Order: sequence, then C-alpha cells, then structure tokens
Amino acid sequence: MSSKLVYILRHGQTDQNIKRVVQGRSVNSDLNETGIKQAQQFYSNYQHIPFEILYSSSLKRSYQTIQYFENETRKIIQDDRLDEICWGEHEGKGGEPDLMEKYYKIVNDWSHGQYNSRPVDGESAQELLDRCKSFMSDLAKLNFDHALVCTHGRTLRALICFLKSIPLSNMEKILQINTVLYIAQFRSDHWQLLHEGLTSHLYKD
Repeated sequence: MSSKLVYILRHGQTDQNIKRVVQGRSVNSDLNETGIKQAQQFYSNYQHIPFEILYSSSLKRSYQTIQYFENETRKIIQDDRLDEICWGEHEGKGGEPDLMEKYYKIVNDWSHGQYNSRPVDGESAQELLDRCKSFMSDLAKLNFDHALVCTHGRTLRALICFLKSIPLSNMEKILQINTVLYIAQFRSDHWQLLHEGLTSHLYKD
C-alpha cells in the first residue's frame, strides 16, 4: 500500500514579492537571485526524498523552484489548478491606496466567511478552493509514495485549510513565506497534515 506523502511548497522569492506587487495568475515572474538560492537550498535538503511525482503550477516561479528535481525519467507536470488566485484588477499593481482598500476589503470578507467575494475580473476564495480540492482529489487517486507539489501563497493557504478541514476564514493564519513547506498524507480515504510551516532548509547550506 502506498504511503502517499505529499510535500507542498510555496515558490521562491521574486522581485515582485519584495516590491509587494500583487502577482496572481497573470503575472508570470521569474525567481530572483534570492529565490534561486532558496530553491537550491530546498533541493539540497530534500534531494534524498525519492519523489516519484513532481507537480508545479503553470507559472515560471513555481516550476523554477523545483526544477532541480527534474531529470530525464522524472518530469515536472504543470497543472494550472495550482496557479495563484486571480486577483483581477490588482495584478501587477501594488500600493495604490484605492486598490489596496478594495484588496483588504476582499481579504476581510474572506476572513468573515464571505468566500464568494471577489476582486473585479478576479477569482473568489471559493473558486480557488474548488480547484485545489479537484487537484488533491485527482492526486489521491494516483499510486505513489512521495510527491512534490509547488504552488503559490494564496493557493497554499487554501490547500492547507482543506487539508486541515478548517474554514477558509483561517487563511490569514497560514504561514506562506517563500519556500515554506507542508507535508500531508492520504490515508484511509482522507488527508492528514503531518508537518506545518517547515523552514529549516532556509538556514542550512
């Protein structure tokens, strides 16, 4: 019987992260120098894990974070269900007072259980959760012992709420710094979160 351990990672740092620019699904940024180092640190500390399956989102910053695990016999599968939430009119922007006011109102709505609240031309928390659940449902059907999944900040928060069986209103409590790691297991027809907020790989050479 497969152990079905899933290592779920947020992508490494980008310049937009530093500038506090909202990225979302439409901003396809690359890792910066720090992000590349974070990806290398993660690989250095977890290359011993025999991952049979590698998943990233369809965005470069996610793929680049786990690219070192890829080889001729083990390719990264890019799945857009792991993409960052669509922030609509906020994507590529940051700091504008009127937009920030609307941004924080949406996040506040989600914190109060209004999961269908959405940015203009964007995606709701409920829609994000639905695609996360779809991905995890398909993943659970596969036969594997170890899988590596790289995603994005808000998507990670939705995934962890799902794995912990807690409401999305708890998303803001989920640690989502760059290359933070969570480990889950599928057992007896349900997911269980085994380890949360692992960052020790960032402090080892």
